[in-house]
Parts: sequence; C-alpha cells; structure tokens
Amino acid sequence: MKITEDQLASFSTNNFHYRSLDLLRVRLSNQRLDFDDIIRKIQGFQIAIPSAALGNGRAGAKMHRTGGEPRNLNEKLEDVGLLQQLTRKTNSISVYIPWDMPEDYMETKELAADLDLVFDSMNSTSSQDENKQKYANLGSLGNPDKAIRQEAIAHNEEVISIGKKLGSKGLTVWMADGSNFPGQSNFRNTLGWTEESLREIYEFMPLDWDLMLEYKPYEPNCYHTVVPDWGTSCMLAKRLGSRAKALVDLGYHLPKTNIEQIVATLMYQNLLGGFHFNDSKYGEDDLNPSSIKPYQLFLIFNELIGGAQDGAQAWESISWMIDASYNTQDPLVDLIQALEAITKAYAKALLVDREKLNECQQNGQSSEAQEILQMAYLTDVRPLVCEARLRSGGVAEPLEAYRTLMIRNKLVQERGAKSYSYLF
Repeated sequence: MKITEDQLASFSTNNFHYRSLDLLRVRLSNQRLDFDDIIRKIQGFQIAIPSAALGNGRAGAKMHRTGGEPRNLNEKLEDVGLLQQLTRKTNSISVYIPWDMPEDYMETKELAADLDLVFDSMNSTSSQDENKQKYANLGSLGNPDKAIRQEAIAHNEEVISIGKKLGSKGLTVWMADGSNFPGQSNFRNTLGWTEESLREIYEFMPLDWDLMLEYKPYEPNCYHTVVPDWGTSCMLAKRLGSRAKALVDLGYHLPKTNIEQIVATLMYQNLLGGFHFNDSKYGEDDLNPSSIKPYQLFLIFNELIGGAQDGAQAWESISWMIDASYNTQDPLVDLIQALEAITKAYAKALLVDREKLNECQQNGQSSEAQEILQMAYLTDVRPLVCEARLRSGGVAEPLEAYRTLMIRNKLVQERGAKSYSYLF
C-alpha cells in the first residue's frame, strides 16, 4: 500500500510548532549557527532499514505476531516505502541473504525505483543459513575444514552477485565463529583461516564496493569470538585493502566501553565503515537506539560530526543502518521511533559550539567543555526534526499519522493476520 498525497497533506502542523521553531531560530542565531543549514543537514541524513527488521521473526518460534507482516522482499520494500513517506528519513533498504532472496530482480528493482528507494549494503548470513548446524561447533569462514570454508565463501560471493543485480555497493560480514571452551579452537589458526576467507571475498567484490567487517565480543559463543573487537576488525581490514573497514554495532560492546572514543579512533584511521544503530541494557543488541543510553548516542554523533569537519574521514563514506529486534511490538512503530531517536541525537550534536569547545579543549577547561556539550544535548530539537521532515514532504508527527490512518489494520487486511516471512 501507499499513502496518498491528500492523506499526507491532512496531517498539518500547528502554531505551537512555529512558535517553538522561532525561539530556536533566535537561539541558534545568537550561537552563530546557520538555522537553514542545520535543517538541510537533518534532511540529508538518511538511515537504511534492514530487511530483517520488518517482521516479528521466525514463524516457528512462540512470539508475538502483529499481523500483516511482509511475506517477501517486495512487500518489505513497500513497508520501507511507507516509512519513507511518513518520516522522509530512510531512502534505502539493507537486504539479508538468503532470508530475503529476490524472486524477480527486474520487478524488485522497478518497485524500489517507484518507491524512491535504493539498496544499501548487502548482509551475508554465513553462520545462520541452511548450514547452521554444520557451522555450530567450528565456525564458517574460520572452520578448520577447508570445504566448509569454501561453502561459506561461496555464500558471500552469491550475496555479492545478488547485490550487483540490485544495485548495492557494499557487503557487511559478521560471523558467529568462535568457541565455548578453552582448547576447543586454535586462536591463531582460526584467525588465519578467517583472513584467508575474507581475502577471497574481498577480491571477488567489484572495485566500487566496500566490505564492512562487524565485530562482537560474544554471541553465540561464550569463550572466544574470532573477531571480538574493533582492533581485530581494523587489523583484518588493513590487511585486506583500502575498501575494507570496520562496522560499529552500538549494542554489542562490553560494559563501560567508551564507544565514542572507538568511533574517533576509527575515523582517525579512515577505517569507519558504518553503524548498526541499536541499544542494550545488559548484553544483547536488540533494543531501540537511544532507549537506554541516549547521551552516549549524542556523544557518538559529536565525534562523527567533529571528525568529518576536521577532515579525518568524509561523512559520505560512512553507512548508517538500524539493527535491532522487534519481536514484541509493531515493527513499523518501533522503526519510526528508532528513526526519530537517531535523528534527534544527530540534530543535538549539530548544535555543539565547536569553536568554543576546541578552545576549552586547548586550554584544559573541562567544566566549560562539559557545559557546551550539555547545552546542546539538553536542547529540545523536536521542532528542528519536525521542520526538516515537513520540508522534505513528510508529516509533522509520523506515529500519529500511522495510527490515525490505521496502517497496520490495512496491512492485516491485505496480507492476513498470520502473514510472515521466514527468518533465522
């Protein structure tokens, strides 16, 4: 389904929005910040939706089902199109293979074009596909058995081939390879086999593609993971070549990790490939972005904007994608909330007075520097985010529009109360 222009136009904003906007305009002018430039930057910041996030997960599991879930990749594109109509914040989809295999490439590409969507980086699932049981004990790209490694390599090459047909320009690789017991795996050999496998994949990629290597300190193994941290990810990326970079999954860091420092360090080396936006309370990465640590997300964007302005790494070279699990609520509602949370953190970071902050950093004025960051973080940027959305053709309040238009009910009528697509 698509929302009509008349339906979108019916959700106009109110005088309170414009009064709030005028106050912010005066404040930003006093801070020597360009109001319209900030609006343009918010408009331009687009975040990819993963195909895996548009349903409630595997049908065989006992979990909540919202009904009207997309049954194939084309219907997932339609759902992302709905999100884009409402929010004007997501113009791309990141596809997981083999979970979301295109049935007709031409039809899928034409549908994406009709919805003004493009295909972001592809995602291989070499540890989660049909050979999951084979990989369970000894891994995929780092398996001691060369034949199994070759199967995992072939899977990634297939994903690249599919991505080429769709118009993607990148591949994200994450492996569940690791071990649960001391002595189960040879650390050095497993890492070496992983590098060899990644090299084959890297050399198979088109020259205009990037490879993003994700790292996690655990999952599903509890003793060791082959790529457990940003250092290992960077080492492998450097050994592979200039088109390989590290991908930061916000929810998968050990407690008390300074993620904003990791981001700054990666930018310093021009090795930041992109983000999986999510959050965590304990260990999983399944919570909505900013739902637990909103200040951390603001500080991360502060480093990203500062690094880009200082020329450490081009903003355009970084990929942005949501990666969280929506198994208990309406996935489209959660995705709207996620897009809003990420955009607000970004907008707040745009308000940092960088000239004053640099002066404080040079002079060791820690309390003043903290106040500069706090002033930006505590600003209510919702009017800025709303105005950017309105100027781009979205609605003032996407969740209100989603619920008023009863979009989920209409999707249930179209697809059925028990519709789903198979996931891991």
